[in-house]
Amino acid sequence: MAYPIRELSAMTLGIVGYGNLGKGVADAARAFGMEVIVSARPGANAVDDTRVAFDEVLQRSDIISLHCPLTDATIGLFGEAEFKKMKSDAILINTARGGLVDSAALVCALQNAEIAAAALDVLPQEPPVEGDPLLDYDGPNLMMSPHIAWASNEARQAAVDQLTACIVAFLAGEELNRVV
Repeated sequence: MAYPIRELSAMTLGIVGYGNLGKGVADAARAFGMEVIVSARPGANAVDDTRVAFDEVLQRSDIISLHCPLTDATIGLFGEAEFKKMKSDAILINTARGGLVDSAALVCALQNAEIAAAALDVLPQEPPVEGDPLLDYDGPNLMMSPHIAWASNEARQAAVDQLTACIVAFLAGEELNRVV
């Protein structure tokens, strides 16, 4: 019992990026009884009824899970200011793109207990390079995995199937995927 155990059903999950993956994570979280809030696009002037302002997601969430693309608008989306707005017992999960998070700011936030922990499946540069502050961090509140969820036979077959469906749709003059 060296670490406190928290009940998922008492926690709020903030989702940043609400495409297929974000929706799937939200569904799983709701199955555990979690409250799920979905971020509006950061910097958005108007927020509809299904979304919450980005700053509110930072302040209310016990866990924040990133599922957004890396664009000019999202590079460094999580930096020093954002970590300071988060709860001190919040957990950041990034399985989207490494560049969404400022590595040095994350290390500082973890060292200074501004947030409780982070779990990352992506880094700003892959394969990782020497000098990345995340690789040098030695605290117990950072978990990194090698971004290999795509490596299973089933995942690779699904990618081939999706590519094939896109080509067939293109040749038929149909739209299958959309860029957001």
